[in-house]
Amino acid sequence: EEQKEENNSTECSELGIMDLKFTSSRKYISISVPSKSQTMSPHIKSVDDVVVLGMNLSKFNKPTQFFICVSGVFMFYLIYGYLQELIFSVEGFKPFGWYLTLVQFGFYSVFGLIELQLIQDKRRRIPGKTYMIIAFLTVGTMGLSNTSLGYLNYPTQVIFKCCKLIPVMIGGVFIQGKRYNIADVSAALCMSLGLIWFTLADSTVAPNFNLTGKVII
Repeated sequence: EEQKEENNSTECSELGIMDLKFTSSRKYISISVPSKSQTMSPHIKSVDDVVVLGMNLSKFNKPTQFFICVSGVFMFYLIYGYLQELIFSVEGFKPFGWYLTLVQFGFYSVFGLIELQLIQDKRRRIPGKTYMIIAFLTVGTMGLSNTSLGYLNYPTQVIFKCCKLIPVMIGGVFIQGKRYNIADVSAALCMSLGLIWFTLADSTVAPNFNLTGKVII
C-alpha cells in the first residue's frame, strides 16, 4: 500500500509538473494580428481614399464625399438612360440590342486598359475563372436588357428593372442565407413602388407589356 501511495504521489507530481509546464508554455503563446495597412490590398493607399474619375475626394468631409458620389451616380445614369432611349427611338434600330451591348463593352474594355496604364498596377488579384463568370453574367444582363427594348418601350423596361431588387433579396435569403429586417424590406418595397409610380406618372406614356419582352427583361 505504501508503494502504491508512493507511485500515486509520483504520478501526481509528474502530472503536476506537466501541467505547470503546459501552463507556463501557454503563458508565452502570442497571437499577432496584422494591421489594417497589411491586410489591405497593395493598390489601396488608405482607407479614407475616395477616388472618383481620377480625383481624390479625401480632402472633403464625409457628407461632401457622399453628396458628390450620389450626384455622379444620378447624373451619369440619367445621361445613360436618356441616350439609350434616344438610340432605340431611331427607326430600325430595335433589333440591334446585342450590337449596342458589343459597342458598350468595347468602350468599357478601352477605359479599363486606360485606367491600367494610368495606375501602373497590372497585378491580378482575382482568379481568371471569376473574371470570366462575372463577365459572362454582366454581358448577358446588359445584352438581354438592351434586347428587351426591341419588344418593350423604355418606361415598361424601367418598371421591370425597378423591381429587380425584390428577387435579389429573395435570392439572398435562399442562396446566401441572409436575413433582412422589417426596415430593409420596407425600404426595398418603397423604392421599387416609388420608381414605378414615378415612371407611370407621365400620362402621355402607355406601357407596352409584350410577353416576349417581359421574359427577356
